[in-house]
Amino acid sequence: MKNVKFKFIFDYIVIFFIAVLLAFNYQLFIVKNDFAPAGLNGIATMIQYKTGFSIGYMSLIINIPLCILAYFLVDKRFAKRSLFFCLTYSFVYLLLQKLGLEAFQYDAQGHDTIFPVILSGVLSGVVYGICFKNSASTGGTDIVSKYISKKKPELNFFYVTFTLNAIVAITSFFVYAKPDIEGSLSYDYKPVCLCIMYCFISTYIGNYIISGTKKACQFTVITTHPDEITKDIFTILKHGTTKIKVIGSYNNEEKTLLICVVNRHQIVDFKNILQKYDNTFSYCETINETYGNFKKIK
Repeated sequence: MKNVKFKFIFDYIVIFFIAVLLAFNYQLFIVKNDFAPAGLNGIATMIQYKTGFSIGYMSLIINIPLCILAYFLVDKRFAKRSLFFCLTYSFVYLLLQKLGLEAFQYDAQGHDTIFPVILSGVLSGVVYGICFKNSASTGGTDIVSKYISKKKPELNFFYVTFTLNAIVAITSFFVYAKPDIEGSLSYDYKPVCLCIMYCFISTYIGNYIISGTKKACQFTVITTHPDEITKDIFTILKHGTTKIKVIGSYNNEEKTLLICVVNRHQIVDFKNILQKYDNTFSYCETINETYGNFKKIK
């Protein structure tokens, strides 16, 4: 019971800090460099740029109703955690606006803007990944995605996200147009490129965190030497195997199927073990993440 309570408190502490991180990310790297990030936050950023209406207030207006709907239509735990994230992010961002932090803001002044985009994209990707790992979201399209996945799991939400981000990127072409010497608007594709780059970096980092960093390799082996191979695997690699009796369809001979998960740096050693035995066939699959009693062997 204590472990469950500790896990609950720890999860909310993590959500709090990544919400604070996202608020700092927007204040320090995004709003000063005239580009819109992904999703509904990108729309809120452009609204602040044109009207001065704060991203913090816009986040509250958009996400509170979405979290309430998610509470009844999606998942109560997910909705409460998402609401906690959005409230923390919004209030911290509003506080940072009052503090200013001009001395710490990355103002590229239109030159080498790619650097704040890389920084903000990486930080946002970390936030998105950790958020989803803790059964929460950053609000906006993430909540819509969760709802669609629950109601129509056969649909690919990629197209919805891509459409919204495409709208943000195209709109930024007009929003960030600046008057030239003669007073007419000068349009630039730079904000569009920066938006696309931000989306790519944040999505890549987020997916990497969600899919897990504990990658491994699963070998499936069909052999007539199961005991010898199992002994070598245990002696050399310190891993066990799962044995399954199988029958080949070609000649109806009974053989043994071995399943073994090893660390990536042990692939060569595993292949060397298999090369010692005839009548042995194997293939290898990449596993994104492992669970349970799986330890790295150094």
